[in-house]
Amino acid sequence: MLHFFKNVCLVLTLGLAGFLLSACHPLPDSNQTVNAADYQRFWVWGRVNPAPYLSYAQEFYILQGEVGFSRGQQRIVFSPQGMRLTRLAPVQVWLVYRTTTLQWSPALIQAIIRRLDSWQRYGNQVTGLQIDFDSATGQLEQYAEFLQSIRQQLPSQYQLSATGLLDWSNASPDTLLKLGKVLNEVVIQTYQGTHTIDNYRAYLPALARLNIPFKIGLVQHGQWVTDRIIEKNPYFKGYVVFLLRE
Repeated sequence: MLHFFKNVCLVLTLGLAGFLLSACHPLPDSNQTVNAADYQRFWVWGRVNPAPYLSYAQEFYILQGEVGFSRGQQRIVFSPQGMRLTRLAPVQVWLVYRTTTLQWSPALIQAIIRRLDSWQRYGNQVTGLQIDFDSATGQLEQYAEFLQSIRQQLPSQYQLSATGLLDWSNASPDTLLKLGKVLNEVVIQTYQGTHTIDNYRAYLPALARLNIPFKIGLVQHGQWVTDRIIEKNPYFKGYVVFLLRE
């Protein structure tokens, strides 16, 4: 455990990032400031300070790159980002790719799979791939088709995750069912940028009725009110905290 903690501190000191899910919960019935020390799963996204609670992490969601369309070059461009190859076992590792386009080539998908394999061979427990794409709720069926194509090419040992918007909880049951058939989990984000969305509580009743595996994404130092109905939902899998630069 000490060896792991030193690894995490070294990596984060070099300018690499983090996020995560929670084991401890804020107090009920009122907004509480999100304290990363109360949680155990993090997205590793940008530079953050080393902290003792990182040694107790259960999962890291680690940014590895961004996919977008270059108008100047008139082609899909991949930009590597985030943490270099590092041994973080026994923590579970997800590799995250941010995208602004759904036009992924087979060559790009194979390159991402090779990256998953590289992290696995380096001694990590790689859970799978997470895709971060801000799909509008009305376009979720198209997004589900894209995710299905990724799932078909992804080796069976890797799970598939996607970040989601709060409004997804209001999508039609049929659309959510399509997502549930493709994804192992959805992480619903309650924030934009570095701040909690002002009216996030308006979406909590719909979140409590979700019938696909889901986690709730929080932002460090943001706000969250515990909802016991959500936590009793058998599809609820916990919280993920986005760590900010200190």
